[in-house]
Amino acid sequence: MTEPSPGSRPTLEAVAEHAGVSRATASRVVNGGDGVRAHLVDRVRTAIRELGYVPNHAARTLVTRRTGAVAVIIAEPEIRIFSDPFFSRQVRGIAKELTAHDTQLVLLLVEDRGDYDRIERYLAGGHVDGALAFSLHTDDPLPAITRRIGMPTVFGGRPGWTTGTGEGEGVAYVDADNRGGAREAVRYLLAQGRRRIAHIAGPLDQTSAADRLSGYRDALAAAGPELFAEGDFTPAGGARAMAELLDRDAGIDAVFAGNDLMATGALRVLRESGRTVPGDVALVGFDDAEPVAESADPPLTTVRQDIEGMGRLMARLLMGRLNGGPDGAPHGRTTPDPVITATALVRRASA
Repeated sequence: MTEPSPGSRPTLEAVAEHAGVSRATASRVVNGGDGVRAHLVDRVRTAIRELGYVPNHAARTLVTRRTGAVAVIIAEPEIRIFSDPFFSRQVRGIAKELTAHDTQLVLLLVEDRGDYDRIERYLAGGHVDGALAFSLHTDDPLPAITRRIGMPTVFGGRPGWTTGTGEGEGVAYVDADNRGGAREAVRYLLAQGRRRIAHIAGPLDQTSAADRLSGYRDALAAAGPELFAEGDFTPAGGARAMAELLDRDAGIDAVFAGNDLMATGALRVLRESGRTVPGDVALVGFDDAEPVAESADPPLTTVRQDIEGMGRLMARLLMGRLNGGPDGAPHGRTTPDPVITATALVRRASA
């Protein structure tokens, strides 16, 4: 068998010769094809390892019609993505699953509406095999873009356009039980004897915030509008909403915030107003986002969602669709059902 000369890049032909198989057999093994006997697969893989062979990406793409890359699209400006631990945890889960499938992650950010033209051109240009998208807003054009170009896509969170339309049937998405988690949080506060329970919601053009508001109302149907304020999932937004609520009703004795970051903003305003937590006002967040919840003073009681696990599920669903395996329908079709993951109340010192 001929060994490659020092400094040369091993070729597929060299792998085939080293393994004692035809070039076609070596190509099928390298490109993940079927129909090769196990002992020959082992010989080719041994040759690849011994020669240090690295497949030519362009040639491999021509054979498999796959790029080996997936776009991860976050529909938020950069400043939010790098200040909210939710996003890093979700991307970490996605990255772990894609790595397990030897697939590259390509991160695409949406700074403003003009970015969608760029994203559509990129997706339509054949640079990636599929897309994972999350933090969408109700009027987000991304679902329509991916449908228009036929891009296999899994969404993080229920896309807003699935509500009340036939178009949402069969949309592949992974979400937490936002409504159930919120309901559990408010019922917990009621069981603690709290009666003037306010809610700081996230932006209501996102389904996670709308569903958490629905859960709050499930548990506290009699709550008046003075006990509700809309924030923006940031500490500053939580602080503004908390100040607004206290101006309306000084007798508030509990607050359910739509995420942990808004809860920390609310906590600061409560302290500045002379109120103790949880003595005067109990406080519950949502996410259990490390290190936010545990490092708050006092540490936050919060609703935990498995953010990293949801990211892994999103990637697994997409890879199942691309590979036609048990986790998804064949390439080009949508998976029939969404995946809703459980939430759990984590009790700490704030309530």
